[in-house]
Amino acid sequence: MDEIPMLDRLAQIEKRYQEIENLMAEPEVATDLQRLIPLGKEHASLEAVVKSYSEYQQMLRALEEAREMANEREEPDLVDLAKEEITKLEQKRASLEEELREALMPKDPADSRNIFMEIRGAVGGEEAALFAAELFRMYTRYAQTRGWEVELVDVHESGVGGIKEVVFEVRGKDVYSRLKHESGGHRVQRVPATESSGRLHTSTATVAVLPEADDVEVDIKNEDIRIDIFHAGGAGGQNVNKVATAVRIVHEPSGLTVVCQDERSQHKNKQRAMTMLRSRLFEAEQMRHDAEISEARRSQVGQADRSEKIRTYNYPQDRITDHRSNENFHGIPRLMDGGLDDMFDRLSAWEQERLLADATA
Repeated sequence: MDEIPMLDRLAQIEKRYQEIENLMAEPEVATDLQRLIPLGKEHASLEAVVKSYSEYQQMLRALEEAREMANEREEPDLVDLAKEEITKLEQKRASLEEELREALMPKDPADSRNIFMEIRGAVGGEEAALFAAELFRMYTRYAQTRGWEVELVDVHESGVGGIKEVVFEVRGKDVYSRLKHESGGHRVQRVPATESSGRLHTSTATVAVLPEADDVEVDIKNEDIRIDIFHAGGAGGQNVNKVATAVRIVHEPSGLTVVCQDERSQHKNKQRAMTMLRSRLFEAEQMRHDAEISEARRSQVGQADRSEKIRTYNYPQDRITDHRSNENFHGIPRLMDGGLDDMFDRLSAWEQERLLADATA
């Protein structure tokens, strides 16, 4: 990214920042949450860039003053001091410019959101269901290490301890930014415990990560949904058997259906189902938007299609391969027990490198 275009972009961002501040101060905006909340989020997202740009401008003024002082031949001592100051400021300039380049890289506005996660056993029958259950445990254990909250929304178990499908919510700091790159197909290669001949099997599970959307971003009309109440299945005691608490919501225009039956309260199940429906509609809108942009942008980490193979878990070789970054990670037992920070850090670094390359192209 050339310096002049970068400064032009920074000036535009600073101008927009001031415009938002002025808008938020207007009484008609301050009392309109549908306008105020998005403006507040945009204002917060620009604040760090504007602050760094202000510091950069101050540095440029100081550098210009130091250069003028260095030309004062009548004061040799001041010239020497000015030259020292110029050296320091040039170093600071290089550091600030790198910081600003990184700040100008596209940011995912959903990074700070909570998520709904869906895991489904795909190809491989019971072995795929077992693998799906292990992935569920892996993400749950990782959430515990981060101090996040995990709440089950819906689960369909298989007959041998596996999971055909599980939906759960994860809440905490920067949840989506850490887990967004898990969307896609996960493939496992290993000898199943039930395989008497020792033959290697390949099975798959799919993972979907849905950033949570609120009712300001996704407006759902009452006439567009159908709500069904039914008896929950599975464990839960007499309350589950005698009281209809499970909720199914069908969004007629899109055909999307969500089910929540984990809570004992019908009201809580309905609340969570509505939140999940908003998230799915939000994801659908994101996918529509992604379809309109370039192939290079669609291929970024975190934008994988659910069916796209993103990772292989090779048990005989104790190796996990991420097919987007082409990196290998060893120590499957540790990783499957939630030790994912190193892998996620390296994936995030790889994503940042790609974004920086795009921004400076």
